[in-house]
Amino acid sequence: MLVNIIYKNNNAKSKTADIVFFVDEKYNISSLKKNFSSAEYSYISDLLKISDKQKKILSFKFNSKKTIILVSIKKNIKHFEAENLGATFYENIKNHKQTIYVLNTDTLLNEFKNLIGYFLHGVKLKSYQFEKYKTKKTNKNITLYPIGKNLPNKNSQIKFRSLEEGTFFARDLVSEPGNVLHPDEYAKRINLLKKNGLKVNIYNENKLKKLGMNTLLGVGQGSIRGSYLVTMEWNGLKDKSKPIAFVGKGVCFDTGGISLKPAKFMEDMTYDMAGSAVVVGLMKSLALRKAKVNAVGVVGLVENMPGGNAQRPGDIVKSYSGKTVEVLNTDAEGRLVLADALTYTEKKYKPKFIVDLATLTGAIIVSLGSEYAGLFSNDDKLSNQLIDAGEKTKEKVWRMPLNKNFDKLIDSKNADMQNINYVGGAGSTTAAQFLQRFILNKTPWAHLDIAGMAFSKYGGALNSGGATGYGVRLLNKLVEDYYE
Repeated sequence: MLVNIIYKNNNAKSKTADIVFFVDEKYNISSLKKNFSSAEYSYISDLLKISDKQKKILSFKFNSKKTIILVSIKKNIKHFEAENLGATFYENIKNHKQTIYVLNTDTLLNEFKNLIGYFLHGVKLKSYQFEKYKTKKTNKNITLYPIGKNLPNKNSQIKFRSLEEGTFFARDLVSEPGNVLHPDEYAKRINLLKKNGLKVNIYNENKLKKLGMNTLLGVGQGSIRGSYLVTMEWNGLKDKSKPIAFVGKGVCFDTGGISLKPAKFMEDMTYDMAGSAVVVGLMKSLALRKAKVNAVGVVGLVENMPGGNAQRPGDIVKSYSGKTVEVLNTDAEGRLVLADALTYTEKKYKPKFIVDLATLTGAIIVSLGSEYAGLFSNDDKLSNQLIDAGEKTKEKVWRMPLNKNFDKLIDSKNADMQNINYVGGAGSTTAAQFLQRFILNKTPWAHLDIAGMAFSKYGGALNSGGATGYGVRLLNKLVEDYYE
């Protein structure tokens, strides 16, 4: 379903539209008198006496051609609450026959800056659907006409729109089936972002072999598809200041390799590239809104298949960092992809910080469910900034421990380290501890394990189920509040 938001008054449309007014949480409508005839005002007043005022949205039908909708705004409403209210509004109207709505923003009594912008942002995010492969699609279009003096300015409109496009791009990528979005196709789609002003470099297998990225290449060697490292650069500042960096795991389909996963729910492994999708969506968003920051996104794209040339349990590979890894389980592959990507990002770009994202462990879902992403970091300042950004966007993170005492669980007798902890326990922490070994120069670094957040079977406040796009808004807020 497509939702169009048109920021201009259209009197012709308003004659056939439902009208939306904003009131306080007690549904006081005295300020709306000028918008109704005395009979209409009395009619609404009488109905409000018997209406459930606990509901955030109430509608009143005068006749077949005229319906008004009241949206209650509580005092001191926060940004995320305004977004959630917009999502609730969409849920209320999506099945109506009416498709045109005029939103009278002059009726806002306790308006904070951009309240309508956040409200409509919530509408847009909730309305997303992935119907690309359905022969029977939802062809309904809903058009919203916000009018009045409390509209977001042009810059704010661009910011909201760019964030929606970045989030939807991430959701689209995660939603694609593995036979369509394999690494070869994924690299091509990222390359198209050059038109948005990003500098894109694609490193194919030959280039990766020359660089010595053997942990990344080892994951993909069982697939007929290529393996890639793709970098995206956005230079929003005129100076040559150090960039901020984001790294994503892009395992386009994860069978587990020779350490094969169970068949049940393996189809969900199309979303094992969600970490990379967040990075790509974020970089697109930063470019679209011309963010005043230097930023780089790096993604490792592979397919983990049990082919005749697949990596075996017990193989030892040398990483780009020079450190060696004994691969005890080929289904612990994401950390192998990220290992080379992290070291390369740190060495080439010398960034202010690195944030990596990955659907890395099932253990983080056991710990945190689908409420928080797991945050592991070597830096308190960066951690606190991520926690703050998460609270503001409600894309929340929860800090988990890292400690040198966990190192003994991933030390190998045959190599510098092994890729799993065979003793058991602390699965997410030992995975993060593994990644930390590839940050060589004490760069501030944070790892977000988003395995429980990237995909939702039942939907959330701002998504209707499926790919969530979790992380794009979180990291955009981090950039906006602390690095622009």
